[in-house]
Amino acid sequence: MTKAVVIGAGLAGPVAAMALIRAGVDAAVHEAYEQDAVGVGAFLTLSVNGLDALRAIGLDGLVAGLGHPTSRMVMRNHRGRRLAEFPAPGARTVGRSDLYRALRDEALRRGVEFVHGARLVDAEAHENGVTARFADGRSAPGDLLVGADGLRSRVRTLIDPAAPAPRYVPLLNAGGFARGLRLPDERGTMQMMFGRRCFFCWIVVGRDEVWWFANPPQPLELSREQLAAIGPDEARARLRALLDGDPSPARAILDHTTRIEYGWPTYDLPSVPVWHRARMIVLGDAAHTAAPSSGQGAAMAFEDAVQLARCLRDVPDVPAAFAAYERLRRARVERVVAQGRRTSTVKVAGPVGRLARDLGMPLVARLMARDDGAAQSWLFDHHIDWAERVQV
Repeated sequence: MTKAVVIGAGLAGPVAAMALIRAGVDAAVHEAYEQDAVGVGAFLTLSVNGLDALRAIGLDGLVAGLGHPTSRMVMRNHRGRRLAEFPAPGARTVGRSDLYRALRDEALRRGVEFVHGARLVDAEAHENGVTARFADGRSAPGDLLVGADGLRSRVRTLIDPAAPAPRYVPLLNAGGFARGLRLPDERGTMQMMFGRRCFFCWIVVGRDEVWWFANPPQPLELSREQLAAIGPDEARARLRALLDGDPSPARAILDHTTRIEYGWPTYDLPSVPVWHRARMIVLGDAAHTAAPSSGQGAAMAFEDAVQLARCLRDVPDVPAAFAAYERLRRARVERVVAQGRRTSTVKVAGPVGRLARDLGMPLVARLMARDDGAAQSWLFDHHIDWAERVQV
């Protein structure tokens, strides 16, 4: 049986391994960190196309029991004026840790091996396979190597030492879970406010529970050390100062949040010229990183995983299968990255940009309502037919 060495045990890696196994390719996941990611991160919204990709390999039921349905998004400007409402049929907002745990546990149940503390440093490709080499001296041979190792992918640079670096987007990310707070907003509706100094979003998920995130502007890119030096008290004070005066429940939400996740920067990768070489390939954020405002990071990784598995199932030559995968994916993911860049820019608009946004967003919403969402069908209606054979 063909064997894949998968690098990265975040969200993309386990799904890639399960898709590969379903396609008849054995897979083991190698993760740099000693510990798993249970309890790490805030939450994400998984769009209907991401759920559809999981459905192709029998994982949709697993996710259906997680998080909360998110049926629509309401957007307001810094004065509280309602700008637009967009439907989000079929989307679910889930805790990142909950989603990670569910995927990992299901992957283990399906026979995927996880190896922690395996930090990839090199890989040697040969005619019929590849050998991954790790920092602790271990190695792992396979017929192919899949880089699902995220934004700072080592596999990407092994494939192409000249690969572009991630592009900084001048926003930080913060988020958390407020408990013991009752808000009048409709449950399952994302309330988004383009504040005077900071974008803020909240969603009521229970009778007295609110999930939220914020995007503090950060024009200059900070180092990991600088970000790590921002303690919990300073993070809370920064957010309060940025959100003070906006007509939103942000201050009350912050006051009811015990632990705030703060300070991870925003990046994107607009285009990675080389996705594969010999028997090595990248997928998910390692190949194309969309800014979080796209709402498509996890969904694109899941689509990638399913398409790569289909190609390896139907195209007997590994390099040819990789080429088919790239042909199926590149144009779509780069369009998503470009859209994410545009929506991030709106969050840090100046006075002229705010005026253009406040005038343009209601118009966009009316046009979308008029065509019944057809303008976004390319994104949300994307379907991968697992039973259909890949044509070379």
